[in-house]
Amino acid sequence: MTSGSGGLEAALPREMYVDPATFAVERDRVLYGEWFCVGRLSDLGLHEPRRVAVVDVVGESVLVTSDEQGALHAAYNVCRHRGSQLFMAEPGAEPTCAAAGSLRCPYHSWTYGLDGSLLRAPHADLEETDRPAFALKPVAVDEWAGFVFVHLGTPATTLAEAVARPTLTLANYAMGDLVSGLRFTYEVAANYKVVAENYNECYHCGPVHPELTRLVPAFGAGGTDIDWDNGVPHREGAWTFTMTGTTTRAPLPALDEAEQTRHKGELVHPNLMLSASADHVAAFVLLPQSVDRTRIECLLLFHSSAVADPGFDPSDAGDLWDLVNKQDWAICESVQRGMSSRSYTHGWFAPMEDDSADIRRWLLPRLDGEAGGFEAQVQGAVAPRPPESSDD
Repeated sequence: MTSGSGGLEAALPREMYVDPATFAVERDRVLYGEWFCVGRLSDLGLHEPRRVAVVDVVGESVLVTSDEQGALHAAYNVCRHRGSQLFMAEPGAEPTCAAAGSLRCPYHSWTYGLDGSLLRAPHADLEETDRPAFALKPVAVDEWAGFVFVHLGTPATTLAEAVARPTLTLANYAMGDLVSGLRFTYEVAANYKVVAENYNECYHCGPVHPELTRLVPAFGAGGTDIDWDNGVPHREGAWTFTMTGTTTRAPLPALDEAEQTRHKGELVHPNLMLSASADHVAAFVLLPQSVDRTRIECLLLFHSSAVADPGFDPSDAGDLWDLVNKQDWAICESVQRGMSSRSYTHGWFAPMEDDSADIRRWLLPRLDGEAGGFEAQVQGAVAPRPPESSDD
């Protein structure tokens, strides 16, 4: 993408946010072709053996199981006999979890092991050697830092490679040991990329988040000169993301001195946003429902000892996050409505939004042949210049 005047760079074209056909291509090639977060291991019930969780991946129903040894498996929620769902689930349904020793189709009682292998096919007269060919269609699955990821394609990289940066930058937060202390679910009328791009810059923080910028003054300076790698300091006397900037909860035990007073954030493409404070981590799982609809699960993760405390009350953090979230979702919905206008062709990234432009650099190569077409639409675009002044 070429630069315009003033260092502006052309953003992705309109149809990548508003056109259902374009979204279908992106879904098939990217959302189904990358590691996709479906939630927390413990929230899905998969931290215990002999469990099955039914999750939705942009309209595809997937079964994630923990077997007798607690190992994870995943498969499409589709019986190999006649295509019935083993667990009835509408597209976009929220996750469900149940104890399970096996997976039985309600239609004709074909029964599968928790690893997807075919155990029984009544009256089908299958030989033992035939059974492997009728196993459930597998889906790649892995776990990182307490989050479960699935991959509906053939993974080109391991999950460990995909999360290499946050594994390093957020290592001291030990997210695998944290537990959900508070959850918010939002239905946002915006494309998931609008949400991700908004998260990954703070150019908007001053106008949109007055309470947040009072807590973190650097956020109100247009997003420039922020040291994201080492964390962002709070105002004097504040050290965490709560309404007061403080809390009675202790900092997470392994944090270094800077992390005990600074804020860090990471975006794991395509659908996990992480915002790390001294006493908790806010995790946002983006669940695209359509080209212009995204369900967002916001999980506030705390140390298990804090949650086990009889006096545990996460509302000091929850009140701030819910306020900031609703401010973000309202502006994202405004962006989505504006992008839907016939007048809109594409937007512009200002220099301080350079990090947010990464979604182009991450997304376009994964669209294969489509990428060149999208880039060509804004190739050579030049930002409009102000009219020259006249001496008359």
